[in-house]
Amino acid sequence: MYDYLIVGAGLFGAVFAHEAHKAGKKVVVIDKRAHVAGNIYTEEVDQIQVHRYGAHIFHTSNKEVWDYVQQFAEFNRYTNSPVARYKDELYNMPFNMNTFSKMWGVVTPAEAREKIEEQIREAGIAEPRNLEEQAISLVGRDIYEKLVKGYTEKQWGRRATELPAFIIKRLPVRFVYDNNYFNDKYQGIPVGGYTQIVEKLLEGIEVRLNTDYFTHREELCPQADKVVFTGMIDEYFGYCYGELEYRSLRFETEELDCENYQGNAVVNYTEYEVPYTRIIEHKHFEFGCQSGESSLKTVITKEYPAEWKKGDEPYYPMNDEKNNLLYGRYKELAEREKNVIFGGRLGMYKYFDMHHVVAEALACVKKELSDN
Repeated sequence: MYDYLIVGAGLFGAVFAHEAHKAGKKVVVIDKRAHVAGNIYTEEVDQIQVHRYGAHIFHTSNKEVWDYVQQFAEFNRYTNSPVARYKDELYNMPFNMNTFSKMWGVVTPAEAREKIEEQIREAGIAEPRNLEEQAISLVGRDIYEKLVKGYTEKQWGRRATELPAFIIKRLPVRFVYDNNYFNDKYQGIPVGGYTQIVEKLLEGIEVRLNTDYFTHREELCPQADKVVFTGMIDEYFGYCYGELEYRSLRFETEELDCENYQGNAVVNYTEYEVPYTRIIEHKHFEFGCQSGESSLKTVITKEYPAEWKKGDEPYYPMNDEKNNLLYGRYKELAEREKNVIFGGRLGMYKYFDMHHVVAEALACVKKELSDN
């Protein structure tokens, strides 16, 4: 009945479905959630687009990808400039001259560079044995203690001295007064939110929500020549080699009767004692330009990292050596599945930004259509 059964109505599945449909293929898309768009789902609350599964800022240097997404939404000129809060001190991110000036009172790049190099020399770490030593050997003790340590320990659920050094290969240090977090050429957020992009990608395509692949597998699979699977690869194979590890997230969203809660879209809380890693104030993604009654309201989300267990939503693959080896075994099984394509963050067990997902999906569907 169908050329492709696509499991997951997130960005990867929607791009694949759109391109296959455009090429004349018959496609059905299923998703276990009650909505399309996966983790980039946005929902309007008081004229504010709320990012239900954490903040998403589209950024890329790939013009092909940028031009592609522009077909489905108009993007604003939002620039990601998060602020880090350590106790009652506020610092600009990423680490730049504004950060160093606030921390040490330095003015010139030469003074900032000397301060960092002095702290690295004082630490005297020749071969970092853990994440803490690796970070100090890159940026010195002050930046590490205030802006890296607590945030990283919350994110990973382990003390920095227990985490392997390779997790932090580098820390971006910029000796310019520029708070733009990303170096990419293109950056922005769709006016009206992300959900519309996926809805437009899926126009004219049969979509079944509240449909779990594993519950309906036996009836669904015979209906399609091929399956595009964007769920967890280990779950697909019944966890036969064991469970891959993930980090999960928990969100607390509140609607507040105030015009402006924190003055920025993203504020990171870098103290370990504060249980959440950041607070998102959604209206600032669209420059706080809501009109009418909503201008007197705001919506914030506190983001709590969480240990993942089966049944929880997996957000970040734990791409350490142990899990990558385990994924390699599942990948070998996947390569033997001739009529199944594994894609996306969970299907490929790799953290992707949105532009990577679009690029991967376009490359995948292009190869698939050319082979068939």
